[in-house]
Amino acid sequence: MSITIYTKPGCFGCRKTAEKFTEAHVAFTEVDLTQVPAALEYVTEELGYSQAPVVVVDDQFHWSGLDPANIDRAIGFIRQEVAG
Repeated sequence: MSITIYTKPGCFGCRKTAEKFTEAHVAFTEVDLTQVPAALEYVTEELGYSQAPVVVVDDQFHWSGLDPANIDRAIGFIRQEVAG
């Protein structure tokens, strides 16, 4: 399982989301939606989101916006995967 955070420059929620994963020592890949047109198409057309950040943990677990509860849930999933 790997986490991808789709971000845009100057986005407060994007920065805070990345900080939360960094503080928890959970690795993630950050993709700038303004630099990768295919990523923008993916989050808008396939996932249906219009707000950054978009966090994708897997095909069934993803969300848009700053969402502390889902961040904590994702961190828990990653820790379980690493532990077991």
